[in-house]
Amino acid sequence: MHLLVGIDTEGDNQWSAAARLDQTFENIYALPRLHELFARHGVRPTYVITYPVATDGACAEVLRGLLASGDCEVGAHHHAWETPPCTREDRERHGYACQLPREQFETQLQTLTEAITEAVGHRPVSYRSGRFGFSADHVAALERLGYRVESSVAPLFSESHKGGPEFVEAPLTPYFLAYDSAVRPGTSDVLEVPLSAALDRRLPAVLQHAYARLPRPYTAKRVLRAAGLLRMRWLRPSYSSLEDMRTLARDLARWREPVLNVLFHSSEAIAGGSPYNRTQAELDAFCGRLERFFEYAVGALSATPATFSEFRAHYCGD
Repeated sequence: MHLLVGIDTEGDNQWSAAARLDQTFENIYALPRLHELFARHGVRPTYVITYPVATDGACAEVLRGLLASGDCEVGAHHHAWETPPCTREDRERHGYACQLPREQFETQLQTLTEAITEAVGHRPVSYRSGRFGFSADHVAALERLGYRVESSVAPLFSESHKGGPEFVEAPLTPYFLAYDSAVRPGTSDVLEVPLSAALDRRLPAVLQHAYARLPRPYTAKRVLRAAGLLRMRWLRPSYSSLEDMRTLARDLARWREPVLNVLFHSSEAIAGGSPYNRTQAELDAFCGRLERFFEYAVGALSATPATFSEFRAHYCGD
């Protein structure tokens, strides 16, 4: 089993329309402190970065410094609303990449790839779509531009009610993507490494899928969680408790899954940079959960830390 940590590396508080229109990057300048936390546990993060991060000189300098340590990777994080060609209305709308016309997506992906290559000195091979806005329609463009790993798919995840993606029937186990489905294996050379997410009890697939497609999903799932009947667990330290992350990781190991795939945003790692860790006390608790989870994953579960591309090389025998 491998431990992956993919950080969506972007401007401060992308949840805010005002912040999206007036970008700041305090969280990027603080990344070396976060990287020290990773290094204490031998964690090898993958920083997937946005176009504004790649084209900011100070941000690029920070990332080049992290890469020089030899224990991380820089990949691509596509934000449909702020990767050229885009408009002010796109930034305000905060849309999904799966809503873009194919030609606009492909042009944006080319722009993002070239910006990252110039910023850090090598071409990215790992990718994640902002707001999980990935579509099978993107696979061919990713493949043409040399991407080898994709990690936007989350099992049991659906935002179709908002015009977003649906990955309800996706497996937990990595698979090569198809050109016509984001949740079934295919013949492309792009390896999907799904995010680690599962219910807190094992149910037949039909019941899991029904849960994921509940009407009025936020309200319905909140009620089920409050009643102690059913809840999702993610390897997301701002969403899940340490206990939920540990039990999910233990279940994944018991099910012989090959990967623990941890996700959070770079802006969650400073106080006030996101809706999650607003105070220093909340940030300290967040970092504490990360540290204790890494101790558990690497220690008790003997998971081997790897970047996204390192995992692919091991998993596929590249």
